[in-house]
Amino acid sequence: MELKKQVALVSGASRGIGKAIALALGAEGATVVGTATTDAGAQSIGEYLAAAHISGKGAQLDVKDAARIEALIAEIEQAYGGVSILVNNAGITRDNLAMRMKESEWDAVIDTNLKSVFRLSKAVLRGMMKARSGRIINITSVVGSSGNAGQINYSAAKAGIAGMTRSLAREIGSRGITVNCVAPGFIDTDMTRALSEEQRQALLQQIPLGRLGIPADVAAAVVFLASPQAAYISGTTLHVNGGMYMS
Repeated sequence: MELKKQVALVSGASRGIGKAIALALGAEGATVVGTATTDAGAQSIGEYLAAAHISGKGAQLDVKDAARIEALIAEIEQAYGGVSILVNNAGITRDNLAMRMKESEWDAVIDTNLKSVFRLSKAVLRGMMKARSGRIINITSVVGSSGNAGQINYSAAKAGIAGMTRSLAREIGSRGITVNCVAPGFIDTDMTRALSEEQRQALLQQIPLGRLGIPADVAAAVVFLASPQAAYISGTTLHVNGGMYMS
C-alpha cells in the first residue's frame, strides 16, 4: 500500500488502459477519482472502484472545458485533499491520410489529446507546489516516437506531450514534483480487437515479444512512476511496447 494517503486523478478512466490504471493505483492504497465524458461513464467508474473497495469516485469531465476542470479540482480537494498524482490518459483518434484530413479532425485531436494535458497539469500545479510533492504521468504512444501513416494529428499530439513533459519537469522539479510519460505500444483493447486477423498478424510481426500488451502492463508502469521508488526519475518516457520501438 505504498500510495496510501495519495489522491490520484485519472482522466479517461471508464475502460481499457485508464480503467486498469485507476484500479492499479487504488490497489496500492490511493484514493482515485476517474473521469469519463458522460454521466453514465462516471457512474460505471464509481461502481468498479466500489467493487474493488477503492476509495474515490467517478466524475463527468470534458477535458476541453477549462472551467469544469477547475471546478473538479476544487471538488476533489474539498472531499479528499489535494491531487498528488495526475494521470493524463484521456484521448481520441480521428485518423485520416494527410491529404484528406480536415482541419476539424486535426483540431479535435490536438485540443483533446494535447491541450487537455496542459489544462489539467496547470490545474493541479498550485496544490502540488504548495505540498512540494507530486507526480504527473502522461500517457503518450509509440507513434509519438515512431510516427504512423494516417495519424499525423495523433502522432503530433503525443510527440507534443513528450516535449511538454520535459519542459514542465525542468520548471517544477525543484518543488519535488516529477513529470514523466508512459508510451504504450499496441495494447489488447476494444480498438485492437476490432482489427482483422490479417491486420493483427501484421502488427505482431513488428513486436519482438510476439504479443500485444495488456492494459495491466501499462498500469504497472504508471504505478511505478507514481511510487516512492521513482522519486529520482523525471522528464523521461517509459516505453511499454514489447520492443516494437527502441531508443
